[in-house]
Amino acid sequence: MAAAQEKRQLNDLMDRKKQIEEDIKELKDVLESQSGVGMEGSLVDADQFPRNDIDVYSVRQARHRIICLQNDHKELMKQIEEGLHYVHAAAREQGEQRSRGQPMNSQETDAHSKSPFAIVERVDAGSPAENSGLMANDEIVQFGSINRGNFQNLQNIVSVVQHSRGKPVSVLVMRGVGKEEVHLGLIPNTWSGPGLLGCKIVPR
Repeated sequence: MAAAQEKRQLNDLMDRKKQIEEDIKELKDVLESQSGVGMEGSLVDADQFPRNDIDVYSVRQARHRIICLQNDHKELMKQIEEGLHYVHAAAREQGEQRSRGQPMNSQETDAHSKSPFAIVERVDAGSPAENSGLMANDEIVQFGSINRGNFQNLQNIVSVVQHSRGKPVSVLVMRGVGKEEVHLGLIPNTWSGPGLLGCKIVPR
């Protein structure tokens, strides 16, 4: 029951995170509409008078709101990370209890632990994903602490990636017709393309 409640709370946190990100984008669009003043542009002219080509009050309000939302977003990410750790730990504990109470045979255990939950649809050239050895059509069995047992949606992977920038994430994939197991050390990072991975992953 506690684990289910934690999952619901985690989903609520992720919904709030998405809303905050959308609000920040809208506010940044407001700043861009004001002669592209942004977060740092001066609000006074060369004579130190308020600029007459922008709505100074709106810019100040938008900047203040963005700073507040960014602080909220940072705190929210900490809560999401803690929630993910709890959910993953609960899933492992549930698996251990099941194993103690109702032992699975070796075939069932292997099928459960080696069941892919996502597939790599595309890998961009020169990306962190390509540099790690990830390939299109790889079937993801393990991505950091995420596996078939605790995977909910792609936001799980996004959270792991965001919290692992510059640090290796252990990834296990199945590759090819023979389902060869391949262990990779994927390091999310900024690169010349979008995102921190440079690949497209879809649920399986």
